[in-house]
Amino acid sequence: MTFWHNTIGILNEHGLAFLKASWMTISITAVSLLLAMVIGLMFAAFKISSSKLLNLIADLYIGIIRGTPLIVQIMFLYYGIANIVTLDSFTAGALALGIHTGAYIAEIFRGAVQSIDRGQMEAARSLGMTKTLAMRRIIFPQAFKRAIPPLGNQFIISLKDSSLVAYIAVTDLYNTALTVQGENYLPFETYFVVGIYYLIIVLIFTYFTNKIEKKLDVSKPKEATIA
Repeated sequence: MTFWHNTIGILNEHGLAFLKASWMTISITAVSLLLAMVIGLMFAAFKISSSKLLNLIADLYIGIIRGTPLIVQIMFLYYGIANIVTLDSFTAGALALGIHTGAYIAEIFRGAVQSIDRGQMEAARSLGMTKTLAMRRIIFPQAFKRAIPPLGNQFIISLKDSSLVAYIAVTDLYNTALTVQGENYLPFETYFVVGIYYLIIVLIFTYFTNKIEKKLDVSKPKEATIA
């Protein structure tokens, strides 16, 4: 009974703070994902390019980002870049999350593009399409549909990874939990409450991802018809 009494007390006293922190968590995740999509598309294009230089650049970027912890990348941008340009905690956190997630999205898009039958490109080129036009009109629409499920998973991972921005003073859910448990000395109940908030947000993300998958019928990919 004591556990539930303490948990309800935390919700009554700090519920509004957790709601505001939830919005901050969603906001920084959304901004970072928009950036990550742009970065991911660009480096996916580098990976499938015939240019060895672009391949090398993409391999270096993906290798470095995937080979170093996200918390190190956040700290590097927030403190290390401060000698060159001053970034506020939200900008540094969103930028670090975007750059980090972009490496994984690049691999998702690369895999999706390369999963499309090569005959699609050959057929498009035989009809006089340029490679760029064929990618835009034929290959990428199919690849994007196939990328939806892994992209949804990556978005959820990024949402949970956003908790690390608490260490650069972004007032997200985890930062708020650190503050609250420091005041009430009830870490178990406090982290239980914040875990519920994260779970609710993840379930909402999952719901919309599933709706998009069903709308696009990604479970039954169809080859594009070249007219």
